[in-house]
Amino acid sequence: MPKKSVEKPLGFEVLKAKQRAQRAAFPEAVGLRVHRAISWLGRAEAEKTDTDVRFILLWVGFNSAYASDLDATGVSERGSFGAFFDTLVSLDSSHRIYDAVWARFSQEIRLLLANKYVFAPFWHKQNGIEGYDDWEKRLAASQNAIASAIKTFDTSRILSVVFDRLYVLRNQLLHGGATWNSSVNRSQVRDGAAVLSWLLPVFIDIIMDNHKRDWGRPFYPVVE
Repeated sequence: MPKKSVEKPLGFEVLKAKQRAQRAAFPEAVGLRVHRAISWLGRAEAEKTDTDVRFILLWVGFNSAYASDLDATGVSERGSFGAFFDTLVSLDSSHRIYDAVWARFSQEIRLLLANKYVFAPFWHKQNGIEGYDDWEKRLAASQNAIASAIKTFDTSRILSVVFDRLYVLRNQLLHGGATWNSSVNRSQVRDGAAVLSWLLPVFIDIIMDNHKRDWGRPFYPVVE
């Protein structure tokens, strides 16, 4: 098991300086992906008071970092999380993702994974979609799978489940399913933003360190 460490999070200024120094070597697709992700990270860092907006900005930055042309591959957005996290964790030689998941944010992550309000089947039941009367059993089964991943320190699996929950939160905010600054969803928005603000810079840094790898074609390439 990798040794746990306490490390200060990367930030916009550090990543932007690194990008400027190395971007001449980046393939076009990687350069565009990194440039976009860093730009949204910088805007998110500037948002000091509005947690809803900060979460949304960080999610857009995450989209910029991982998203590829899903329409061309037939892979769903959520379905692409697993492969992306498998790759990142395998390339994370200094175990920064591991440390964030198992040390820095272990409590916040446990709370997110147990929260029914970011569990999609719970909302399917509330919206009258057939087949989800058993959402509580599904949540319990999910918790058992999570417990198994925790026992084996399966970082990639935990990341996939965490971001699946955050995707539900993202949908609530972006599709008008939540009130701005609502007290009802404060904890998940706060914890989600905290986890994203730590992990997104690490994801970007790993992509830059492995720019020769094929990270896929970004959404909406620049067209003159």
